Amino acid sequence: MMDFRDCTLADLAAGIRAGELSAEAVARSTLTRIDAVDGALHAFVVRCPEEEVLEAARAVDQCVARGDDPGPLAGVPVAVKDLEDVRGLPTTYGSALYADGDPADGDSVLVERMRTAGAVIIGKTNTPEFGCKGTTDNPLFGATHNPWSLAHSPGGSSGGSAAALAAGLVPLATGSDGGGSIRIPAARCGLSGFKATQGRVPLADATGPTTGLLAVRGPMARDLRDTVIALDAVRGDAPRDVFGLPDDDFSWRAAFEERRLPTHVLWAPSLGFADVHPEVLRVCEAALAQLDAAGVDVVETAGPFHTDPLAPWWTLWSAAMARRLGHCSGTPEFERIDPPLRGIIEDGLAVSGAEYARAIDACHDLNGALCDAFERAPLVLSPTCSGPVHRLDAVGRVRGRDTAEWVEMTLPCNLTRNPAATLFAGVDAQGLPVGLQIIGPPRGDVATLCAAGAFEDVLGGPGRAPDSWG
Repeated sequence: MMDFRDCTLADLAAGIRAGELSAEAVARSTLTRIDAVDGALHAFVVRCPEEEVLEAARAVDQCVARGDDPGPLAGVPVAVKDLEDVRGLPTTYGSALYADGDPADGDSVLVERMRTAGAVIIGKTNTPEFGCKGTTDNPLFGATHNPWSLAHSPGGSSGGSAAALAAGLVPLATGSDGGGSIRIPAARCGLSGFKATQGRVPLADATGPTTGLLAVRGPMARDLRDTVIALDAVRGDAPRDVFGLPDDDFSWRAAFEERRLPTHVLWAPSLGFADVHPEVLRVCEAALAQLDAAGVDVVETAGPFHTDPLAPWWTLWSAAMARRLGHCSGTPEFERIDPPLRGIIEDGLAVSGAEYARAIDACHDLNGALCDAFERAPLVLSPTCSGPVHRLDAVGRVRGRDTAEWVEMTLPCNLTRNPAATLFAGVDAQGLPVGLQIIGPPRGDVATLCAAGAFEDVLGGPGRAPDSWG
């Protein structure tokens, strides 16, 4: 059976397009590996019917046999986070409230574009309820385990997708990022990850995104080269997305192949507000030493932010959750919601219009601080998370204290909408992954990806989880 840690998405799709690999054989191998491995990881919560998967793969092979091009994602198996629709599968949002919902009658725009590019959808991956937290567990499906250590969390909220990638179950998945939910699990699972500028990948569902102004969707892969291939296939405007950005009409993949190291960057170990665990700093600083040895001038800064972004982010986040689920408050259904999410909803119901407006003002202020930093250097680097990977039965810890603040370092880029990547910096004293975050300038997605890709080359690419689940 195929372990997708041993091949790239690019090579896989090229082999299928050339007729050197059979998409059907790849699909069968994928299903076999998921059967063998996912019982320990619990990355998937529902699978597409086997015959449907094989039929989609056969259609790719038939396209190749006719001499037609099936697309840049030809025959690539894809896992979809259970916050967006896949035709014929339920979208539960990890919530008991939607456990018995009807199957979706269509795909999200992201899934639809992946199918059009030749991808084969395999099933849905686990998420905390409505993506509400940085760990991946919920009362409906339970917890997803980190492939690096089954006793530890893969992060969240795209933790099911990240675990599936880190274990080699699929080469491509979807994620979403309203406060770090692509970057956090990518970092916790030893992967590279990328949050695009809002609007690059359309959010064009019939209803507005659950996390409102903070929401970003996008592909997830083990490394940035594969991520860029997928982004080229799915990005571009959609009329129903009020935040959609127009297509820039050039190949991001071609630009990425010309990637170069920047001459200098800012290293912001605390981003100006975070308390960072010493072990996280040690691993990140060792990675920075590699970049310095490769010719990058790393300039440490105390900023760039002068205030903690948590309060305005929480205002927008909790208000969005209250808008989606606040009608359940005071009903029996409210008790079926995961307790942490109930607390978020209750906070959101208390948000005033003036408080919401002040949170929007904070987005402008934080963006101004970043723009000032980009006058000094093209990129800002920081740890992705301020604390080490935590156990499934615990909350995050920073310097010996239990705290949810270990997720704070990813929040600013959802408020400012800046593109941001995470790279595998190395492992800590527990042997667990640590992520290095790269923040790019406003709407500078391609420049950010190219620089992060050059860093990835220096640092050796994604980590490889030990086969602890075997």
